Amino acid sequence: MSLPQAANVLPLEGEIDLHVAPELTRTFAKIIESRPSRLVVDLSAVKYIDSSGLAILIRAVQDVESYGGRLMIAAARKNVRFIIDRAKLSEFFITFPHVDAALAAV
Repeated sequence: MSLPQAANVLPLEGEIDLHVAPELTRTFAKIIESRPSRLVVDLSAVKYIDSSGLAILIRAVQDVESYGGRLMIAAARKNVRFIIDRAKLSEFFITFPHVDAALAAV
């Protein structure tokens, strides 16, 4: 897992599972504390995400939306998109094919 490159981009990497869940939860809490109007989660380097990782993303979306912000997911690999689709979360998450598209969204 990496730290944000920009104030509104959180690049993640590797496997997002139970082993990294506590650290990822803390990372999201720290970012959300500053109440960004939008937050882009870059999944381009994520190889796998399990249910605990999905739960963290769901909670982050809810937390950001609670103050009127938007959380967007960008650049998910095919296998990660498959997991999101299989969990029936495609309609829940705002997704973009790459980070630049998410940053350009109004």
